[in-house]
Amino acid sequence: MTRPTLLIALCLMLLPLPALARLAGPLQVGQPSQVRDLAQIRSSQVLRVLVNQSRNSSGEVQGQSIGVEYHRLRAFEHYLNSHARDGQEITLKIIPKAKDQLLGALSRGEGDVVAPGELIDFMPSHAISASDPIIDHVPLLLVGVKGERRFTRFEQLSGRTVALTTGSAAGASVNLINQKLALRKLPPVKIEWVDPTLAVEDVLEMVQAGIFHLTIVEQPIAERWATLMPKLRFDRKVLVSAPDAMHWYVRRDASMLRASIDRFLAGYKAPADQDVAFERVYRRLYRVHYPLARADRQKLEKLRPVLQKHARQQGMDWLNLAALAFKESTLDPDAKGSGGATGLLQITPSAAQRVGVSNIQNVDNNVQAGAKYLALIRRKFFASPKLNERERMAFVLAAYNMGPERVQSMRAEAKRRGLNPNQWFFQVERIAMEQVGMGAVSYVNSVNKYYLAFDRERDSLEPTKAELVTRK
Repeated sequence: MTRPTLLIALCLMLLPLPALARLAGPLQVGQPSQVRDLAQIRSSQVLRVLVNQSRNSSGEVQGQSIGVEYHRLRAFEHYLNSHARDGQEITLKIIPKAKDQLLGALSRGEGDVVAPGELIDFMPSHAISASDPIIDHVPLLLVGVKGERRFTRFEQLSGRTVALTTGSAAGASVNLINQKLALRKLPPVKIEWVDPTLAVEDVLEMVQAGIFHLTIVEQPIAERWATLMPKLRFDRKVLVSAPDAMHWYVRRDASMLRASIDRFLAGYKAPADQDVAFERVYRRLYRVHYPLARADRQKLEKLRPVLQKHARQQGMDWLNLAALAFKESTLDPDAKGSGGATGLLQITPSAAQRVGVSNIQNVDNNVQAGAKYLALIRRKFFASPKLNERERMAFVLAAYNMGPERVQSMRAEAKRRGLNPNQWFFQVERIAMEQVGMGAVSYVNSVNKYYLAFDRERDSLEPTKAELVTRK
Protein backbone atom coordinates (compact mmCIF):
# COMPACT_ATOMS: atom_id res chain seq x y z
CA MET A 1 0.00 0.00 0.00
CA THR A 2 1.62 3.27 -1.04
CA ARG A 3 2.25 6.01 1.50
CA PRO A 4 4.25 9.25 1.39
CA THR A 5 7.60 7.49 1.82
CA LEU A 6 9.55 10.10 3.77
CA LEU A 7 6.73 10.85 6.20
CA ILE A 8 6.19 7.17 6.91
CA ALA A 9 9.88 6.57 7.49
CA LEU A 10 10.21 9.47 9.90
CA CYS A 11 7.06 8.52 11.80
CA LEU A 12 7.94 4.88 12.16
CA MET A 13 11.44 5.68 13.45
CA LEU A 14 9.91 7.80 16.23
CA LEU A 15 7.45 5.19 17.41
CA PRO A 16 7.94 2.89 20.42
CA LEU A 17 9.19 -0.53 19.39
CA PRO A 18 6.34 -2.65 20.85
CA ALA A 19 3.87 -1.09 18.44
CA LEU A 20 6.09 -1.95 15.49
CA ALA A 21 7.13 -5.43 16.48
CA ARG A 22 4.46 -7.20 14.43
CA LEU A 23 3.44 -4.50 12.00
CA ALA A 24 4.54 -6.24 8.83
CA GLY A 25 5.83 -9.58 10.09
CA PRO A 26 8.83 -11.46 8.72
CA LEU A 27 9.27 -10.86 5.01
CA GLN A 28 11.61 -13.87 4.65
CA VAL A 29 12.70 -12.90 1.17
CA GLY A 30 15.41 -15.55 0.74
CA GLN A 31 16.70 -16.47 -2.68
CA PRO A 32 14.20 -15.71 -5.47
CA SER A 33 13.44 -18.51 -7.86
CA GLN A 34 13.02 -18.21 -11.63
CA VAL A 35 10.02 -16.07 -12.52
CA ARG A 36 7.07 -17.91 -14.08
CA ASP A 37 5.31 -15.68 -16.57
CA LEU A 38 2.09 -16.54 -18.38
CA ALA A 39 3.75 -18.86 -20.91
CA GLN A 40 5.27 -21.01 -18.17
CA ILE A 41 2.00 -20.98 -16.23
CA ARG A 42 0.05 -22.15 -19.29
CA SER A 43 2.64 -24.85 -19.91
CA SER A 44 2.32 -26.13 -16.34
CA GLN A 45 -1.50 -25.67 -16.44
CA VAL A 46 -1.41 -24.42 -12.83
CA LEU A 47 -1.70 -20.85 -11.56
CA ARG A 48 -0.44 -20.73 -7.99
CA VAL A 49 -2.37 -18.10 -6.02
CA LEU A 50 -1.19 -16.97 -2.62
CA VAL A 51 -4.24 -15.90 -0.63
CA ASN A 52 -4.76 -14.30 2.73
CA GLN A 53 -5.92 -16.89 5.25
CA SER A 54 -9.02 -14.90 6.16
CA ARG A 55 -12.25 -16.73 5.39
CA ASN A 56 -13.64 -13.41 4.18
CA SER A 57 -11.03 -13.42 1.46
CA SER A 58 -10.63 -17.01 0.36
CA GLY A 59 -13.12 -19.32 2.04
CA GLU A 60 -14.96 -22.10 0.21
CA VAL A 61 -17.68 -24.10 1.98
CA GLN A 62 -18.94 -27.38 0.50
CA GLY A 63 -18.32 -26.27 -3.05
CA GLN A 64 -19.66 -22.74 -2.60
CA SER A 65 -17.34 -19.77 -2.98
CA ILE A 66 -17.71 -17.67 0.14
CA GLY A 67 -14.60 -15.49 0.01
CA VAL A 68 -14.79 -12.35 -2.09
CA GLU A 69 -11.44 -13.16 -3.72
CA TYR A 70 -12.66 -16.65 -4.66
CA HIS A 71 -15.35 -15.15 -6.91
CA ARG A 72 -12.81 -12.88 -8.56
CA LEU A 73 -10.16 -15.59 -8.88
CA ARG A 74 -12.57 -18.10 -10.41
CA ALA A 75 -13.63 -15.45 -12.89
CA PHE A 76 -9.96 -14.81 -13.74
CA GLU A 77 -9.44 -18.57 -14.23
CA HIS A 78 -12.37 -18.60 -16.66
CA TYR A 79 -10.95 -15.52 -18.42
CA LEU A 80 -7.54 -17.16 -18.90
CA ASN A 81 -9.09 -20.39 -20.14
CA SER A 82 -11.33 -18.56 -22.59
CA HIS A 83 -8.13 -17.40 -24.29
CA ALA A 84 -6.27 -20.71 -24.01
CA ARG A 85 -5.16 -22.95 -26.82
CA ASP A 86 -6.15 -26.61 -26.75
CA GLY A 87 -4.53 -28.43 -23.85
CA GLN A 88 -3.48 -25.25 -22.05
CA GLU A 89 -6.40 -24.77 -19.68
CA ILE A 90 -5.28 -23.52 -16.29
CA THR A 91 -6.37 -24.71 -12.85
CA LEU A 92 -5.96 -22.55 -9.77
CA LYS A 93 -3.88 -23.83 -6.88
CA ILE A 94 -4.87 -21.89 -3.76
CA ILE A 95 -2.05 -21.42 -1.23
CA PRO A 96 -3.20 -19.80 2.04
CA LYS A 97 -0.62 -17.82 4.00
CA ALA A 98 -0.65 -15.37 6.86
CA LYS A 99 -1.17 -11.90 5.43
CA ASP A 100 2.23 -10.60 6.55
CA GLN A 101 3.96 -13.50 4.76
CA LEU A 102 2.29 -13.15 1.35
CA LEU A 103 4.71 -10.79 -0.38
CA GLY A 104 7.73 -12.63 0.96
CA ALA A 105 6.34 -15.91 -0.36
CA LEU A 106 5.72 -14.31 -3.76
CA SER A 107 9.25 -12.94 -3.85
CA ARG A 108 10.63 -16.42 -3.11
CA GLY A 109 8.60 -17.86 -6.00
CA GLU A 110 6.17 -19.89 -3.87
CA GLY A 111 3.28 -18.53 -5.90
CA ASP A 112 2.55 -16.61 -9.09
CA VAL A 113 -0.05 -14.14 -7.81
CA VAL A 114 -0.92 -12.65 -4.42
CA ALA A 115 -4.64 -11.96 -3.90
CA PRO A 116 -4.89 -10.60 -0.35
CA GLY A 117 -8.48 -9.34 -0.42
CA GLU A 118 -7.43 -6.60 2.00
CA LEU A 119 -5.26 -3.51 1.93
CA ILE A 120 -1.62 -4.45 2.27
CA ASP A 121 1.42 -2.34 3.15
CA PHE A 122 3.41 -2.41 -0.04
CA MET A 123 6.37 -0.32 -1.08
CA PRO A 124 7.25 -0.61 -4.81
CA SER A 125 10.37 -2.70 -5.28
CA HIS A 126 12.49 -4.28 -7.99
CA ALA A 127 10.95 -7.68 -7.22
CA ILE A 128 7.17 -7.16 -6.98
CA SER A 129 4.61 -5.25 -9.01
CA ALA A 130 1.04 -4.27 -8.09
CA SER A 131 -1.85 -4.71 -10.50
CA ASP A 132 -4.26 -1.97 -11.39
CA PRO A 133 -6.66 -1.32 -8.48
CA ILE A 134 -9.21 -4.02 -7.77
CA ILE A 135 -11.16 -1.60 -5.58
CA ASP A 136 -10.06 2.01 -5.44
CA HIS A 137 -10.53 4.55 -2.63
CA VAL A 138 -10.97 2.02 0.19
CA PRO A 139 -11.17 3.77 3.58
CA LEU A 140 -10.32 2.21 6.92
CA LEU A 141 -13.20 2.29 9.41
CA LEU A 142 -13.06 2.48 13.18
CA VAL A 143 -15.39 -0.27 14.39
CA GLY A 144 -16.92 -0.56 17.85
CA VAL A 145 -20.11 -1.99 19.29
CA LYS A 146 -23.47 -0.29 19.61
CA GLY A 147 -24.16 1.01 23.09
CA GLU A 148 -20.58 1.94 23.84
CA ARG A 149 -19.04 5.39 23.44
CA ARG A 150 -19.07 6.77 19.91
CA PHE A 151 -16.00 8.61 18.56
CA THR A 152 -16.03 11.59 16.22
CA ARG A 153 -12.39 12.83 16.39
CA PHE A 154 -9.13 10.92 16.44
CA GLU A 155 -8.08 12.78 19.61
CA GLN A 156 -10.79 10.86 21.48
CA LEU A 157 -8.88 7.64 20.81
CA SER A 158 -6.02 8.78 23.03
CA GLY A 159 -5.26 6.06 25.57
CA ARG A 160 -7.69 3.60 23.97
CA THR A 161 -6.76 0.15 22.66
CA VAL A 162 -7.52 -1.14 19.17
CA ALA A 163 -7.25 -4.83 18.31
CA LEU A 164 -5.56 -5.56 14.98
CA THR A 165 -4.64 -8.71 13.11
CA THR A 166 -1.02 -9.31 12.20
CA GLY A 167 -0.14 -7.41 9.05
CA SER A 168 -3.16 -5.10 9.27
CA ALA A 169 -2.80 -2.02 7.10
CA ALA A 170 -4.24 -0.05 10.01
CA GLY A 171 -1.01 -0.45 11.97
CA ALA A 172 0.79 2.28 10.06
CA SER A 173 -2.30 4.52 10.25
CA VAL A 174 -2.48 4.20 14.03
CA ASN A 175 1.20 5.02 14.25
CA LEU A 176 0.58 8.24 12.30
CA ILE A 177 -2.33 9.10 14.60
CA ASN A 178 0.01 8.60 17.53
CA GLN A 179 2.44 11.11 16.03
CA LYS A 180 -0.35 13.69 15.96
CA LEU A 181 -1.36 12.81 19.54
CA ALA A 182 2.25 13.18 20.67
CA LEU A 183 2.34 16.73 19.25
CA ARG A 184 -0.70 17.49 21.45
CA LYS A 185 1.00 15.79 24.43
CA LEU A 186 -1.76 13.16 24.56
CA PRO A 187 -1.26 9.45 25.36
CA PRO A 188 -1.00 7.24 22.27
CA VAL A 189 -3.51 4.76 20.92
CA LYS A 190 -2.47 1.29 22.04
CA ILE A 191 -2.34 -1.54 19.52
CA GLU A 192 -3.20 -5.04 20.67
CA TRP A 193 -1.84 -7.39 18.03
CA VAL A 194 -4.22 -10.29 18.34
CA ASP A 195 -3.40 -14.00 18.39
CA PRO A 196 -2.43 -15.32 14.91
CA THR A 197 -5.31 -17.83 15.04
CA LEU A 198 -7.69 -14.90 14.50
CA ALA A 199 -8.65 -13.45 11.11
CA VAL A 200 -10.27 -10.07 10.59
CA GLU A 201 -13.78 -11.54 10.81
CA ASP A 202 -12.89 -13.18 14.13
CA VAL A 203 -11.81 -9.84 15.55
CA LEU A 204 -15.06 -8.25 14.37
CA GLU A 205 -16.99 -11.02 16.12
CA MET A 206 -15.05 -10.46 19.33
CA VAL A 207 -15.75 -6.73 19.11
CA GLN A 208 -19.46 -7.48 18.77
CA ALA A 209 -19.21 -9.75 21.83
CA GLY A 210 -17.44 -7.07 23.88
CA ILE A 211 -14.19 -9.03 24.25
CA PHE A 212 -12.37 -6.36 22.25
CA HIS A 213 -13.73 -2.82 22.23
CA LEU A 214 -12.35 -1.35 19.02
CA THR A 215 -10.76 -2.44 15.78
CA ILE A 216 -9.99 -0.86 12.41
CA VAL A 217 -11.04 -2.65 9.23
CA GLU A 218 -11.36 -1.91 5.52
CA GLN A 219 -14.83 -0.51 4.81
CA PRO A 220 -15.98 -3.21 2.33
CA ILE A 221 -15.00 -5.96 4.77
CA ALA A 222 -16.60 -4.27 7.77
CA GLU A 223 -19.84 -3.63 5.91
CA ARG A 224 -19.98 -7.20 4.56
CA TRP A 225 -19.70 -8.75 8.00
CA ALA A 226 -22.05 -6.21 9.57
CA THR A 227 -24.89 -7.93 7.71
CA LEU A 228 -24.23 -10.88 10.04
CA MET A 229 -23.11 -8.92 13.10
CA PRO A 230 -25.77 -6.26 13.59
CA LYS A 231 -24.32 -4.95 16.87
CA LEU A 232 -21.25 -3.53 15.14
CA ARG A 233 -20.98 0.28 14.99
CA PHE A 234 -18.96 2.32 12.50
CA ASP A 235 -17.49 5.64 13.59
CA ARG A 236 -17.19 7.13 10.12
CA LYS A 237 -16.31 10.65 11.30
CA VAL A 238 -12.93 9.50 12.58
CA LEU A 239 -10.53 9.82 9.67
CA VAL A 240 -8.18 6.89 10.25
CA SER A 241 -6.24 7.41 7.02
CA ALA A 242 -6.66 8.53 3.44
CA PRO A 243 -8.48 5.92 1.31
CA ASP A 244 -6.22 3.54 -0.55
CA ALA A 245 -6.59 0.84 -3.21
CA MET A 246 -6.69 -2.96 -3.09
CA HIS A 247 -4.47 -4.78 -5.60
CA TRP A 248 -3.22 -8.17 -6.68
CA TYR A 249 0.54 -8.59 -6.86
CA VAL A 250 2.93 -10.46 -9.20
CA ARG A 251 6.68 -10.76 -9.64
CA ARG A 252 7.87 -7.71 -11.57
CA ASP A 253 9.31 -9.78 -14.44
CA ALA A 254 5.96 -11.54 -15.02
CA SER A 255 4.87 -8.78 -17.38
CA MET A 256 2.48 -10.89 -19.48
CA LEU A 257 0.70 -12.19 -16.38
CA ARG A 258 0.40 -8.66 -15.04
CA ALA A 259 -1.03 -7.44 -18.36
CA SER A 260 -3.60 -10.27 -18.38
CA ILE A 261 -4.65 -9.42 -14.84
CA ASP A 262 -5.12 -5.75 -15.70
CA ARG A 263 -7.16 -6.56 -18.82
CA PHE A 264 -9.33 -8.91 -16.80
CA LEU A 265 -9.87 -6.41 -13.98
CA ALA A 266 -10.84 -3.68 -16.45
CA GLY A 267 -13.88 -5.71 -17.50
CA TYR A 268 -14.71 -7.59 -14.28
CA LYS A 269 -17.95 -6.91 -12.48
CA ALA A 270 -18.74 -8.74 -9.25
CA PRO A 271 -21.94 -10.83 -9.48
CA ALA A 272 -24.88 -9.15 -7.82
CA ASP A 273 -25.64 -12.29 -5.79
CA GLN A 274 -22.08 -13.08 -4.67
CA ASP A 275 -22.98 -12.68 -0.97
CA VAL A 276 -26.09 -14.88 -1.01
CA ALA A 277 -24.19 -18.08 -0.17
CA PHE A 278 -21.98 -16.15 2.26
CA GLU A 279 -24.98 -14.94 4.25
CA ARG A 280 -26.72 -18.32 4.13
CA VAL A 281 -23.66 -20.25 5.36
CA TYR A 282 -22.70 -17.85 8.12
CA ARG A 283 -26.14 -16.68 9.23
CA ARG A 284 -26.21 -18.71 12.45
CA LEU A 285 -22.48 -18.61 13.07
CA TYR A 286 -20.13 -15.95 14.47
CA ARG A 287 -22.18 -15.52 17.63
CA VAL A 288 -19.73 -15.82 20.48
CA HIS A 289 -20.86 -14.15 23.70
CA TYR A 290 -18.96 -12.18 26.28
CA PRO A 291 -17.79 -14.88 28.73
CA LEU A 292 -16.65 -12.56 31.52
CA ALA A 293 -19.86 -10.88 32.59
CA ARG A 294 -20.31 -10.70 36.35
CA ALA A 295 -22.63 -13.71 36.58
CA ASP A 296 -20.35 -15.83 34.39
CA ARG A 297 -17.29 -14.81 36.39
CA GLN A 298 -19.06 -15.97 39.53
CA LYS A 299 -19.89 -19.32 37.92
CA LEU A 300 -16.30 -19.73 36.75
CA GLU A 301 -14.92 -18.88 40.18
CA LYS A 302 -17.11 -21.56 41.73
CA LEU A 303 -16.03 -24.13 39.14
CA ARG A 304 -12.37 -23.14 39.02
CA PRO A 305 -11.09 -25.67 41.61
CA VAL A 306 -12.57 -28.69 39.82
CA LEU A 307 -11.47 -27.43 36.41
CA GLN A 308 -7.96 -26.78 37.66
CA LYS A 309 -7.70 -30.13 39.41
CA HIS A 310 -8.58 -32.26 36.40
CA ALA A 311 -6.70 -30.06 33.93
CA ARG A 312 -3.58 -30.40 36.08
CA GLN A 313 -3.97 -34.18 36.26
CA GLN A 314 -4.12 -34.38 32.45
CA GLY A 315 -1.36 -31.86 31.78
CA MET A 316 -3.74 -29.25 30.34
CA ASP A 317 -4.32 -25.54 30.75
CA TRP A 318 -7.45 -25.23 32.88
CA LEU A 319 -8.63 -22.29 30.78
CA ASN A 320 -8.97 -24.69 27.83
CA LEU A 321 -11.46 -26.67 29.89
CA ALA A 322 -13.17 -23.44 30.99
CA ALA A 323 -13.49 -22.29 27.36
CA LEU A 324 -14.88 -25.67 26.29
CA ALA A 325 -17.33 -25.64 29.18
CA PHE A 326 -18.52 -22.15 28.25
CA LYS A 327 -19.07 -23.22 24.65
CA GLU A 328 -20.76 -26.50 25.53
CA SER A 329 -22.97 -25.46 28.45
CA THR A 330 -22.34 -21.79 29.30
CA LEU A 331 -20.94 -23.17 32.58
CA ASP A 332 -24.21 -24.87 33.51
CA PRO A 333 -23.55 -28.22 35.28
CA ASP A 334 -27.15 -29.30 34.65
CA ALA A 335 -27.11 -28.74 30.89
CA LYS A 336 -28.57 -31.51 28.73
CA GLY A 337 -27.67 -32.08 25.09
CA SER A 338 -28.46 -34.48 22.30
CA GLY A 339 -27.33 -38.10 22.28
CA GLY A 340 -27.14 -38.26 26.05
CA ALA A 341 -24.49 -35.52 26.30
CA THR A 342 -24.67 -33.92 29.70
CA GLY A 343 -23.08 -31.53 32.13
CA LEU A 344 -20.43 -28.86 31.85
CA LEU A 345 -18.46 -30.52 29.06
CA GLN A 346 -21.42 -32.26 27.40
CA ILE A 347 -19.67 -35.60 27.61
CA THR A 348 -21.66 -38.67 26.55
CA PRO A 349 -21.96 -41.79 28.74
CA SER A 350 -20.16 -43.89 26.10
CA ALA A 351 -17.21 -41.49 25.93
CA ALA A 352 -17.04 -41.39 29.73
CA GLN A 353 -17.02 -45.19 29.88
CA ARG A 354 -14.06 -45.28 27.48
CA VAL A 355 -11.99 -43.47 30.12
CA GLY A 356 -13.43 -45.37 33.08
CA VAL A 357 -15.73 -42.73 34.57
CA SER A 358 -19.36 -43.25 35.56
CA ASN A 359 -22.11 -41.05 37.02
CA ILE A 360 -21.33 -38.05 34.84
CA GLN A 361 -24.26 -36.17 36.37
CA ASN A 362 -21.81 -35.38 39.17
CA VAL A 363 -19.84 -32.20 38.39
CA ASP A 364 -16.47 -33.62 39.44
CA ASN A 365 -17.00 -36.80 37.44
CA ASN A 366 -18.25 -34.86 34.43
CA VAL A 367 -15.15 -32.69 34.29
CA GLN A 368 -12.92 -35.68 35.02
CA ALA A 369 -14.47 -37.66 32.16
CA GLY A 370 -14.23 -34.74 29.73
CA ALA A 371 -10.62 -33.99 30.64
CA LYS A 372 -9.58 -37.64 30.44
CA TYR A 373 -11.32 -38.07 27.09
CA LEU A 374 -9.60 -34.98 25.67
CA ALA A 375 -6.28 -36.30 26.98
CA LEU A 376 -6.97 -39.69 25.37
CA ILE A 377 -7.59 -38.04 22.00
CA ARG A 378 -4.45 -35.96 22.37
CA ARG A 379 -2.28 -38.91 23.39
CA LYS A 380 -3.58 -41.34 20.78
CA PHE A 381 -3.89 -39.08 17.74
CA PHE A 382 -2.12 -35.75 18.24
CA ALA A 383 1.01 -36.42 20.30
CA SER A 384 3.42 -35.54 17.48
CA PRO A 385 6.10 -33.03 18.52
CA LYS A 386 5.54 -31.34 15.14
CA LEU A 387 2.35 -29.80 16.58
CA ASN A 388 2.62 -26.72 18.74
CA GLU A 389 0.33 -26.71 21.78
CA ARG A 390 -2.25 -24.26 20.39
CA GLU A 391 -2.66 -26.24 17.19
CA ARG A 392 -2.66 -29.51 19.14
CA MET A 393 -5.58 -28.28 21.23
CA ALA A 394 -7.42 -27.16 18.08
CA PHE A 395 -7.09 -30.64 16.59
CA VAL A 396 -8.23 -32.21 19.87
CA LEU A 397 -11.30 -29.96 19.92
CA ALA A 398 -12.12 -30.76 16.29
CA ALA A 399 -11.83 -34.47 17.13
CA TYR A 400 -13.97 -34.01 20.25
CA ASN A 401 -16.63 -32.51 17.99
CA MET A 402 -16.58 -34.82 14.96
CA GLY A 403 -14.33 -37.77 15.77
CA PRO A 404 -10.55 -38.18 15.62
CA GLU A 405 -10.49 -40.54 12.62
CA ARG A 406 -12.28 -37.97 10.47
CA VAL A 407 -9.87 -35.25 11.54
CA GLN A 408 -6.90 -37.47 10.72
CA SER A 409 -8.28 -38.10 7.23
CA MET A 410 -8.61 -34.35 6.76
CA ARG A 411 -4.98 -33.88 7.75
CA ALA A 412 -3.98 -36.47 5.14
CA GLU A 413 -6.01 -34.64 2.48
CA ALA A 414 -4.46 -31.32 3.51
CA LYS A 415 -0.98 -32.77 3.08
CA ARG A 416 -1.91 -34.16 -0.33
CA ARG A 417 -2.96 -30.66 -1.44
CA GLY A 418 0.16 -28.95 -0.16
CA LEU A 419 -1.49 -27.47 2.93
CA ASN A 420 0.13 -27.75 6.36
CA PRO A 421 -1.29 -30.89 8.03
CA ASN A 422 0.06 -29.72 11.41
CA GLN A 423 -1.93 -26.47 11.39
CA TRP A 424 -5.68 -26.56 11.99
CA PHE A 425 -6.39 -22.85 11.75
CA PHE A 426 -6.70 -21.71 8.11
CA GLN A 427 -5.09 -24.92 6.79
CA VAL A 428 -6.72 -28.24 7.73
CA GLU A 429 -9.89 -26.33 8.58
CA ARG A 430 -10.18 -25.54 4.85
CA ILE A 431 -10.65 -29.25 4.21
CA ALA A 432 -13.27 -29.38 6.97
CA MET A 433 -15.12 -26.44 5.40
CA GLU A 434 -15.19 -28.19 2.05
CA GLN A 435 -16.13 -31.65 3.34
CA VAL A 436 -18.50 -31.08 6.26
CA GLY A 437 -19.31 -27.37 6.26
CA MET A 438 -18.74 -24.70 8.87
CA GLY A 439 -20.07 -26.57 11.93
CA ALA A 440 -16.82 -28.04 13.25
CA VAL A 441 -14.81 -25.00 12.13
CA SER A 442 -17.12 -22.66 14.01
CA TYR A 443 -17.01 -24.95 17.04
CA VAL A 444 -13.21 -24.86 17.29
CA ASN A 445 -13.13 -21.13 16.56
CA SER A 446 -15.65 -20.37 19.29
CA VAL A 447 -13.79 -22.35 21.94
CA ASN A 448 -10.56 -20.69 20.81
CA LYS A 449 -12.08 -17.23 21.21
CA TYR A 450 -13.37 -18.02 24.68
CA TYR A 451 -9.94 -19.33 25.61
CA LEU A 452 -8.30 -16.13 24.35
CA ALA A 453 -10.84 -14.02 26.24
CA PHE A 454 -10.12 -15.93 29.46
CA ASP A 455 -6.37 -15.86 28.84
CA ARG A 456 -6.43 -12.05 28.58
CA GLU A 457 -7.86 -12.01 32.10
CA ARG A 458 -5.77 -14.86 33.47
CA ASP A 459 -4.30 -12.83 36.34
CA SER A 460 -7.73 -11.92 37.67
CA LEU A 461 -9.09 -15.44 37.14
CA GLU A 462 -6.21 -17.10 38.99
CA PRO A 463 -6.05 -15.54 42.46
CA THR A 464 -2.80 -15.86 44.37
CA LYS A 465 -2.54 -17.87 47.59
CA ALA A 466 -2.46 -14.61 49.55
CA GLU A 467 -5.74 -13.52 47.95
CA LEU A 468 -7.33 -16.87 48.75
CA VAL A 469 -6.28 -16.58 52.40
CA THR A 470 -7.69 -13.04 52.54
CA ARG A 471 -11.03 -14.23 51.13
CA LYS A 472 -11.25 -16.87 53.83
